[in-house]
Amino acid sequence: MASSPEKFFLGRQPILDRNQEIIGFELLFRSADIGQAIFDSYSQACSDVITHALTSFGIHEVLGGKLGFINIYLDLLMSDLFELLPKETTVLELLENIQLDGQVLERCRELKEMGFAIALDDHEFDPSNSEIYYVADIIKIDILLIGMEALPDMVRQFRKYPVKLLAEKVETVEQFQICFDLGFDLFQGYFFARPVVLNRRKIDVSGIALLKLLQQLSTKASIEMIEMTFKENPGLSYNLLKLVNSVSLGMREKIKTLRHAILLIGMNPLRRWTQLSLFAGHDSRGLNHPLLEMAAVRGRLMEIMFRQLAGRAVSDEQAEAAFMVGILSLLDILFETPMAEIISNLNLNDDVSSALLNREGRLGKMLVLTEKLELTDFDAVTVLLGECGVSLDQLLSAQLEAFNWRSSIIHQED
Repeated sequence: MASSPEKFFLGRQPILDRNQEIIGFELLFRSADIGQAIFDSYSQACSDVITHALTSFGIHEVLGGKLGFINIYLDLLMSDLFELLPKETTVLELLENIQLDGQVLERCRELKEMGFAIALDDHEFDPSNSEIYYVADIIKIDILLIGMEALPDMVRQFRKYPVKLLAEKVETVEQFQICFDLGFDLFQGYFFARPVVLNRRKIDVSGIALLKLLQQLSTKASIEMIEMTFKENPGLSYNLLKLVNSVSLGMREKIKTLRHAILLIGMNPLRRWTQLSLFAGHDSRGLNHPLLEMAAVRGRLMEIMFRQLAGRAVSDEQAEAAFMVGILSLLDILFETPMAEIISNLNLNDDVSSALLNREGRLGKMLVLTEKLELTDFDAVTVLLGECGVSLDQLLSAQLEAFNWRSSIIHQED
């Protein structure tokens, strides 16, 4: 990764549609220099993000083919720095301190003509802004700031205009349902990763099969036992054959049996596939499942950070354990079942179990680091980096690699 004169923390907050599939990310940055945490001007901070951070990181790697919502201040809105951003995937998010006057309206029209999408951030309805409502593509409404009681009337007012409504700070499933029923088009917040009342919901047949397979792969069960698990689950066998074909392009050898397919793919790739399939195969959202996005990036990020820290080989079992902690850390949310119950039959080692159950040990601390990074709690991240012995440069490079790896999963399936 190219170095830049200023170091930034990078955060991504997922934005979901009405099917709860990820359509984009809001990209959030902050200077890593404590003395520069408060920039001389908002516009300078935003300019630095685009000229240094995005060009250094590579916005395509960060977004993985999704839309990128970029915060825009007035001076930047009037500048020509947008040429650095891909028009087809960039949403320019005008922050609430921009006065929506005639000059801003005209500039937004120009940007729309160029191909950018326009969003108004933390916006409240005002009839005097009616002209820009015909130009903007998305209106972002902070539901906590507005209040749930005032939302219905505000939604009715905005429905007069050709805009999509995005509910911000949706933190519970109940809030999501209210906003969904009101007709919001997009949603931002971590409601999808919050525990509901754990009701020990019965895990479906495919989930049980995958958990059984994961247990076998984690305990190095015999090839005969693993093969039998596939034989007992035709859907699992079909997906195995698809996997072998997707990762063995150009392979001339035809697959003869399930055992042959298992041997061709190899145990480590098969374990990774099983871990990801717990999420991707759970419902119709598949690879756009927001929990899969979060879990996959967690796992890969933790693995890379551990390798950087330990300086060990790629095949190191502890790095694999770091990946497993990340990828499994959201299973209780996915299955609405207590984590202790889910992992009780997986025969995981003590380090992995204590990290998942209590966020303890080195792996537990790294898991907390990834969780705080998801929430863009950069102050907590700063402290945890020191405790984990990870530098900011290592974190940023690990994030990029994790985002790239996550994107490659989608492209493989395509």
